[in-house]
Amino acid sequence: MKKKVILRCLIGAPIGLSISFMITLIISVIINKGEYYPVVPQLTALCGNELNAVIIQAVCSLIYGAAFGGASAIWEVESWSLLKQTVIHCLVISVSMLPIAYCMYWMPHNFWGIAGYIAIFFFIYFFIWFSQYFAMKKKIQAINDKVKSDSVSS
Repeated sequence: MKKKVILRCLIGAPIGLSISFMITLIISVIINKGEYYPVVPQLTALCGNELNAVIIQAVCSLIYGAAFGGASAIWEVESWSLLKQTVIHCLVISVSMLPIAYCMYWMPHNFWGIAGYIAIFFFIYFFIWFSQYFAMKKKIQAINDKVKSDSVSS
């Protein structure tokens, strides 16, 4: 299990960096001023220059991706209930995501900014979880229906 988590962290890290880059690229296209915006201005000010800010954000994006990759192994612990898997996965992801998002200035540094970020995070998390849950439930039902029809025809 440890090897699987480490391998997934190593795979997740560059994926996190790639996603971070794509987000900055999309934001730059949406702003549409013909410039690339790799980091938020507050992070640049905090780091002293844009290069330092980009390096810090890249490292945090690697950590972020590694956390997501490693946490995916939680879904394969068959001795845990779905509720336990969900709660532990959500905690691991939120504990890694919130501090990085805060430090990178991906949210306003006030109560409403943090509360809004947390609310959006949990909404998206549970929307994805519920959609995956119902998709899996539908697949299981199809398998059960096939087993029933095969046993009836035998």
